Order: sequence, then structure tokens, then C-alpha cells
Amino acid sequence: MSGWYNKLKESKLNLIAGPCVLENVSHALEMSGSLKEICAELEINFIYKTSFDKANRTSKDSFRGVLTTDSEFPIINSQMIYRYNEIFETIKKETGCEILTDVHESWHPVLLPSVNVFQVPAFLCRQTDLIMSCAETRKPTNIKKGQHTSPESMKWVVEKHGGDVLLTERGTFFGYNNLVVDMLSLVKLKEYAPVIFDMTHSVQQVSGGVTGGNREFAPVLGRAAVAIGIDGLFMEVHDDPDNAPSDGPNMIKLQDLKGILETLLEYATIAQQVEHVICNDEVPGSIPGGGSTTVRVSYSGNTSAFQADAGSSILPTRSK
Repeated sequence: MSGWYNKLKESKLNLIAGPCVLENVSHALEMSGSLKEICAELEINFIYKTSFDKANRTSKDSFRGVLTTDSEFPIINSQMIYRYNEIFETIKKETGCEILTDVHESWHPVLLPSVNVFQVPAFLCRQTDLIMSCAETRKPTNIKKGQHTSPESMKWVVEKHGGDVLLTERGTFFGYNNLVVDMLSLVKLKEYAPVIFDMTHSVQQVSGGVTGGNREFAPVLGRAAVAIGIDGLFMEVHDDPDNAPSDGPNMIKLQDLKGILETLLEYATIAQQVEHVICNDEVPGSIPGGGSTTVRVSYSGNTSAFQADAGSSILPTRSK
């Protein structure tokens, strides 16, 4: 079972983070160790993410994984999976980090006992056999909402699994090569499972044979998502993203991570202190159908009430 998953409700911020793809053992140990140290200092609940096989790369010539790079036929096989499982076990023993990784085929999960949380990629979020094979391991599964998928349709995905599931929002196709993030999706997804926001894949830009991105916008989207009140964040992080073999343009620089997390923690604290929203239909106002809306926010020990009456302005009133 996953200690990280079990702490979701009690932690002030939950984080899935790591480089896009497993490059080699030494790099994985350095990255997982650095991420764990930063998160321990900030008291963030952290699980190390890395992919052993990037099976859905745009081009067949792109880097897929360390064991398939030099292969004449770069197709993942069971012997490779066994080797990756050994690498994951090494990371866990050396650093104490739990592991989250993607699986692409229904026969993958059972061959990866060292993995604590499985992840179903967005393009595969409706693959029944894959989802059910993850469920059969009795381990939590993070299922990414497809770029083509509505939040409401993820209800059926959760039902397919039937166990411990997280749902991750990573943007929706807007035309062919752009993604947009519907923040209301985060609210809707919470009806079905704990919700994670992927702040780095949400800024991807698909163009030509290599996927681009804008990492500078990732923290902006992350702050917005945390302010809504989600269960955790997903971000890919690298010590040298401009020279990374996969997803470099949208990965967060390791040197910038601590500052980004400190800001996100401030937003998370405020979001967790929001108490409730009260709607009073007996008071006429500008809300469709009549009524006023009162939002009560507890912050630093003080309580303020903000009432939206008829008109366009929000008038603050101090509780007594």
C-alpha cells in the first residue's frame, strides 16, 4: 500500500514530482533525493514520479527509455519490465521515496511490485483492461483525464477501477495543437475521486515531431488550481530541462522548485481555511432567480463575510 496515498487528506500539500522519463539510475537517485529533501523541509507529502517507457512519443525516433534506446527493435518486453522494477526498488531503498510510474499495457502492473502507485496516461484513460489490471494489484491508481474527455465521463472510468483512484486534470484540446484548462473541471472531478492538477503537461504545445511547452506559465495555473481546493499537484521537474530527453520545455527547473512550492503552500493554506458558501434566497439580489451569496473565510484567526447584494460590487462586511 502507499503511505503517500494514505496521507492525502491530512497533508497541507500533496505532490507528485520527478523527471518525465527515467534516464539512468544515478540521475534518478540524485533527483529523487533532492526532491525528497525539499519536500521534507516544507512538510509536503511527496511521491517520486518517473516513467520507464514513453510509449506515446510523437516520433518513433524520440527517446522512449534507457533500456530501449540501444535496442534494434525498441519494443518493451517482460525482461525490460523486470529490470525497471529492480531500478525502482533501488531508488526506494536508497532514498526512501515511494514510486509512481505510468503503465501502458495490461500486463505491466503485475510485473512491477516495487511501484506504489500506478498511473494511466491520458490517451489511455478509457482502456478497460489496463484500468482493471491496475485495480487487481490493490494499489492506488492515478488516472489522467484525456485531453479529449469531459470531466463527467470520468465517472465511468472510476467505476471501471472500483478501488483507490485519483483523477488528474492535464488540460483539454482547444483546436489541434493547444490546450486550455477548465478550472471548473477540477470541481466536477471531485465528485468521483480525489483530484490532482498536472501543472506542467497543461502548458504543453504540440507542434511537429517534438512537443513544446511554456514552463513559465505552469506556476500560474498551479496557483489557480490550488486556490480552488484540489487534493494535490503533479509536476515534472528536472535539474537541466533544456537538455532533457523528453518534455524539457514544460518541466520545472529543480533550482526554481522550492520557491514555487513555498508560494503554492500559501495558496493552499488560504484555500483550506475557506469554510463555506451560504445562499439566502429570501433576500432579493442580482443572482439569477433572486438571492444573495455570502462567503465566509477564516484567515489567520479572523473571520470576514463578503455579501453580494443587488448591483455589481462585492461589499465587505466584518463579522462581530
